[in-house]
Amino acid sequence: MIEPGYIALYHSGELENRARRLESRLSSCDICPRRCGCNRLEGETGFCRSGNLPIIASYCAHHGEEPVISGYRGSGTIFLGNCNLRCVYCQNYQISQDPGKQAHNQVEVETLANRMLYLQEELGCHNINFVSPTHFVPQIVRALILAVPMGLNLPLVYNTNSYDSVKTLRELRGIISIYLPDLKYGSDIYAEEYSEAPNYVALSRMAVKEMYRQVGVLITDDYGIARKGLAVRHLILPNRLAGSRSSLNWLAKEISSGIAISAMSQYRPVYRAHNYPMLSRSISVQEYREVIDIMSKLGLNEGWTQELSASEDYLPDFNKEGNPFN
Repeated sequence: MIEPGYIALYHSGELENRARRLESRLSSCDICPRRCGCNRLEGETGFCRSGNLPIIASYCAHHGEEPVISGYRGSGTIFLGNCNLRCVYCQNYQISQDPGKQAHNQVEVETLANRMLYLQEELGCHNINFVSPTHFVPQIVRALILAVPMGLNLPLVYNTNSYDSVKTLRELRGIISIYLPDLKYGSDIYAEEYSEAPNYVALSRMAVKEMYRQVGVLITDDYGIARKGLAVRHLILPNRLAGSRSSLNWLAKEISSGIAISAMSQYRPVYRAHNYPMLSRSISVQEYREVIDIMSKLGLNEGWTQELSASEDYLPDFNKEGNPFN
């Protein structure tokens, strides 16, 4: 069993050093690539519309992640509120695009620490899985400092849209065991039009490269549960809007053909997608097969694919009590 690196960092005092460095950056926020410069320590908000307190929209044992993440006991998933993207088709739009409704989900870092322990001790999850963590990295590291002496010892999963700052990611070296980034686009034109994400292609690729440098290829235990490494998600969009060929070719050539890829067919036109003709339908059989064929030709044989029916199976409802996927 690989012990998570954050435990040693806690005992050496380095975890505290990193928390302080990250928290100091909140006074003129540059935690993500947008570098809004707002003083989040005083409650000011920038593009992510989040202040100093973390926002927990939902937490549960999630059985619908990749098999090596969910395993047989579930992934201890903490859905963090708000986001540093504005994807018009976001399936989590109830918690990512409505900051007014998320205001009442603000919690102290002590509560975030206790939620981690609950997922570990009460639900018996395999890992702690932070969904949309980018804008709350300082708060997560501070919560870890509280959780480690209470017995937290699970691998941490960083489940991100990849619009991440390399400077911030470097502070997570040895803290995050498993990176689960989504490469959304191979074109900055579509990234800006559909997610308001300038320079997404270069920034996301630099981020993924840093993640791989830290953790390498995916390592699983004797039960097939991920303990460390990188797995890249790629959501197939209609009309080739995701730029699958460009992104997958880059991964194979610049990262490794041995990297685990999760090719996701679950796209569904939700939220504002119906206002955009190119996004107003699910993907076709032809579009799905084209991406699988690209992966095969590039030798990207590690990972997972979804059935085409996945668009009906993975839509959460965060207005429900408890697990949004039940």
